[in-house]
Amino acid sequence: MRAVYENRFSELEPLLARVEKPTRYIDHEWGALYKPEAEHRCVLIYPDVYEVGLPNQGIAILYRNLNETPGLSCERGYIPWIDMADAMREAGMPLLSLEGAAPIASFDVVGFHVPHEMACTNYLEGLDLAGIPLHASDRGEDDPIVICGGPSVYNPEPIAPFFDVMLIGEGEEQIVEFCQRHRELRDAGVPRAEMLRELSKVGGAYVPSLYEVRHDEPCSKHGYTVPRDGEDVPPVVYKRVVKDFGATNPVPQSIVPYAQIVQDRLCVEVLRGCARGCRFCQAGMTYRPVRERSADQVVSAVTSGLASMGYDEVSLNSLSSTDHSKCAEILNRLNRRLGDTGIAINVPSQRLDSFGVDMAAAVAGEKKGGLTFAPEAGSQRLRDVINKNVTEEDLERAIRAAFEQGWRRVKLYFMMGLPGETDEDIVAIANLADHTLEVAREVVPKEQRGGISVSVSVSVFIPKAQTPFQWCGQTPKDEVKRRQQLLLHSVRNRAVRVHYHDAETSLIEAVMSRGGRDIAPLIEAAWRRGQRFDAWTEQFSLDRWEEAARECGLDLREIAQTPYELDWRLPWEHVSPGVSRGFLLREYRRSLEGVTTPDCTRTSCTGCGICPTLHVENVLVGERS
Repeated sequence: MRAVYENRFSELEPLLARVEKPTRYIDHEWGALYKPEAEHRCVLIYPDVYEVGLPNQGIAILYRNLNETPGLSCERGYIPWIDMADAMREAGMPLLSLEGAAPIASFDVVGFHVPHEMACTNYLEGLDLAGIPLHASDRGEDDPIVICGGPSVYNPEPIAPFFDVMLIGEGEEQIVEFCQRHRELRDAGVPRAEMLRELSKVGGAYVPSLYEVRHDEPCSKHGYTVPRDGEDVPPVVYKRVVKDFGATNPVPQSIVPYAQIVQDRLCVEVLRGCARGCRFCQAGMTYRPVRERSADQVVSAVTSGLASMGYDEVSLNSLSSTDHSKCAEILNRLNRRLGDTGIAINVPSQRLDSFGVDMAAAVAGEKKGGLTFAPEAGSQRLRDVINKNVTEEDLERAIRAAFEQGWRRVKLYFMMGLPGETDEDIVAIANLADHTLEVAREVVPKEQRGGISVSVSVSVFIPKAQTPFQWCGQTPKDEVKRRQQLLLHSVRNRAVRVHYHDAETSLIEAVMSRGGRDIAPLIEAAWRRGQRFDAWTEQFSLDRWEEAARECGLDLREIAQTPYELDWRLPWEHVSPGVSRGFLLREYRRSLEGVTTPDCTRTSCTGCGICPTLHVENVLVGERS
């Protein structure tokens, strides 16, 4: 029976005076879409607070597409911060949608975005606050269908028991098709179990309850997933792909928030996909193929978006924006159009070569703040292992050009614990940082050298599903700390600042990235011990995770650090971004030999498999340099 739509903001309002940021919980922002009269209602929840979730382009795209479809509506939800969540539980208030302050449990479909592994406990927090059973197997006929999708569903198993359906791939068309089909089934009175079978026929829809975990073939202790006997579902669920990317809305975000948010700027997705083939990068494998928007569309989108939303900064977003074949033309046209307006243009993903520096100069004009490069590894040998395809000469030219063109602050990003890494590679990070400072002091006029800043940020490598390094284990914490100290003591110049990431959060991220369905009880046990907002440093507690692991009979370090055999069936191979197992295996073996693979948008096909498997192809609007 369809739940009655009701607005319960009057019950929530008295709690606002008791919480830190009440603007997280009020609605009526300019540009919000609201269709309470629609026959089918979906709510999409970002698993973090409002100011983190609102800028997310994925939800903005789905939100607009659903609301533009006759008969369908979509509202938004976010996870209340701890002060509000505790106040809501005390008051007996359920989690509400933002637009209409309606109970989340009253919607037909409840969808969670899956942005990264460390959001895992917040799905349970949201379900519990909504009054929806945590496990899909415990939900009844009157409960909503709970779905999820996003960039981190390519190992779905650790969170699979909590969702009725997991949507794999790009959702622009998929979410509309899914909700329309659900509406038909609901209106026909189809029972929940049969409804899920029918929904599994929507392209890219993975229904975990129709699959089971087995251990009868070579595999890790996490097992592998196959269809249950008698279920007519595909053995591999392939991702959905938007083939005509140019036909999608380049400015899906319509909402102007009351509160200060993360990434408070106009965002335009200029291209989708990256074919550079870094072997550690999950996004580089899962977002293929490459599809570019035309220069005319990008410039028009920026102009109209600024006019309608009033921002003073624009971000040209993608995995590799300066790879766009018309990047220079786009920036030159925008600079001419936005000249003397004070509006800043931001290109967040910078190529590490002189072309990238030229593009940064075109963006910055006279306002040169900091410039970020990501060599990822200190030595050429290790950059070849990870297929970074950046040479020492590229680094030298880029760094020199940056300081010559007026930049005074440079940040270098690296990873530690990469497969094949040695102490010499760690020392090479320090040498590269020291050399960067030397180049700066050589190039920058003496009277300006006081403004020079060189910093190094080093994260811990995490083996990701669907990448050539998916078979690798994570470096143990004690060894990571030893290498961190080696780096600190190898930097000769005290003016170089070194920052490194916490190995404890990286451990849990690796567990979520590499585990199977047996990890779900661990997530639940950690949440029941109070874990939520694990991506927030001050909220993360490894002690609670270790207590939960002991309760579940799991060893966190064994899960994260044990290499997988190349002939094992892996826990996530029943979903696929279209990149073949054979390609990933070949890339892993090439990494052992230090052999690089070129970018197929600049050479010929490298055989990743996605184009013939998904019947797609790279779409470039010009020749890439």
